[in-house]
Amino acid sequence: MAVDFETLTYDIGGVQTVVKAIGTGKPVIFLHGAATLEGFDFAAGLADRFRVLCPSHPGMGHSGDAPHVADMRDMLVHYLNLLDALDLAEKPHLIGFSMGGWMATELAAIARDRFDKVVLMAPAGLNDPAHPAADLGAIAPQDLPGYLAHDVAVALRYFPDGSDPAAAEAFGAARGREGDMVGRLCAHHGMGHPNLRRFLARITNPALVVWGTEDRLLPAAQAPLWVAALPDARLHLVEGAGHLLAQERPETMTAIGDFLAA
Repeated sequence: MAVDFETLTYDIGGVQTVVKAIGTGKPVIFLHGAATLEGFDFAAGLADRFRVLCPSHPGMGHSGDAPHVADMRDMLVHYLNLLDALDLAEKPHLIGFSMGGWMATELAAIARDRFDKVVLMAPAGLNDPAHPAADLGAIAPQDLPGYLAHDVAVALRYFPDGSDPAAAEAFGAARGREGDMVGRLCAHHGMGHPNLRRFLARITNPALVVWGTEDRLLPAAQAPLWVAALPDARLHLVEGAGHLLAQERPETMTAIGDFLAA
């Protein structure tokens, strides 16, 4: 069953920024990963208790192009400006997934007073050599679904099945557009920042680190590093889940909601 979102649109520094919103209650801002292929339907798992706001990053998903974005600093300014435009009545919780986890980390580090609790879902960014992430450039396109989910059938839902050439072409164009933006964000230091562990020490907000035990893109062995570096964090491991843990184990969103509501 399709999830019924409200679509909000803001002009943020000349970038048409689209926010998919659902639910009522305390606001939650969700920052997506390096692609939007899986969509935002998982947010329905929080919508009974929270107002979930899912913006598409500039140059990605539903939002407009942003040729001015040169690196992560531009994204951080964009999201600070979006927070101003949203003009929320209360301090939102912040959730970041994968690349969005890296983004959420830097955002919370510089603006922790603007957020309540922070949830990092299989976050990118630490680039720890003892627990390396998968080399995306070395993964053949046909093998990518197996890196995204432990149960590959879950990931395959979000890929063209070959029956509709037009859909496959649109999928490829969307991934190419998003890949261009990701390339700009990662041009200087790769998917992260060499001082990110230092940044984590600034995030005094209550934090939850969530990771699938079978993640092949970003290994769950990184999770204790995040928890140790955050001043007030706990760990929630999701057994039998890969990188797309919210899609593979929808009950994960209930556990996150419990943390946010406590």
